[in-house]
Amino acid sequence: MPDENREVLQTLLYFLSDISSAQENQMTPGNLAVCLAPSVFHLNISKKETTSPRIIQKRGASGKPDHKDLSENMAATQGLLHMISECKKLFQIPHDMMLQSRNSYLAADTNPLSLEDLCVGSSGETRDFSSVLDSSIQALLHESAERFKGWISMSGPENTELSCKKVGDGNPLRLWKVSAEVEAPPSSLLHRVLRERHLWDDDLLQGRVVESLDQNTDLFHYVDRQYGTTSTKWRTDLPRGGCALVSTSLDHATGQLDEGVQAVILSSQYLMEPCGMGRSKLTYICRADLRGRSPDWYNKVFGHLCAMEVVRIRNSFPPLSPGGPETKL
Repeated sequence: MPDENREVLQTLLYFLSDISSAQENQMTPGNLAVCLAPSVFHLNISKKETTSPRIIQKRGASGKPDHKDLSENMAATQGLLHMISECKKLFQIPHDMMLQSRNSYLAADTNPLSLEDLCVGSSGETRDFSSVLDSSIQALLHESAERFKGWISMSGPENTELSCKKVGDGNPLRLWKVSAEVEAPPSSLLHRVLRERHLWDDDLLQGRVVESLDQNTDLFHYVDRQYGTTSTKWRTDLPRGGCALVSTSLDHATGQLDEGVQAVILSSQYLMEPCGMGRSKLTYICRADLRGRSPDWYNKVFGHLCAMEVVRIRNSFPPLSPGGPETKL
């Protein structure tokens, strides 16, 4: 199925599963399937719209469905019942299929590097791990000082600025950037992004610090629709009280999950700059391989997902004054 259709179906089935599991509720999976199967599978739509004399004569004067119609409805009802009951398994990829297929749309799979490999430079020299993330922060600050030249503006959610650019490293994934004002100072915004993800990420199932490498560097393991381990570093000593946070995926011995797909965060950067009256300008730059997506999906959808992540972070803070910007989800 196309990515968008599959995700709509997954959302619908998860929702129906939640309804059927609610207490004091007579809408069992079977009852839901009886009610919704004709709509989900578009049963008899073409037959109802046709005026062919042959079809009308076959249907008979009573207008009752024939045996074939009844069989189709029964099969659809049983199929939807099974999909609701087994929705958690329906969208999982079997392990043997994972081994036989490439889970990225790239020509070669992108895999997270180990801590040792991450510290090896392009020319083979060994680098300090902290300096690797520091270089990412410096690149972010340089881009900001250059006012993010070369980025292509795109249409994004209200009160956000969305843009992208191609990166000439052989990887076709675009780099996406989202900017928005947040009614909180940079230090509070950094704490919300770093330590309070559960307040703005509805998909987060669990998240924990695996290891603290130094005072400002953590290894963080997360599980949501995907899972992964990231190395995360932050700074709070930028000019005018600004803050920055960068992350990249890391292959760490935290154990592989039986379910889900491992995402690869190629680059994740947050820049929080004060803009007066207790507010901050949040700039979020992201490049990630979520596996199993088509090139069109990355070009059309991924940037908007990044923008809505910024919107959720922004909306997790109460407005400082009436009339502040807000985008409803």
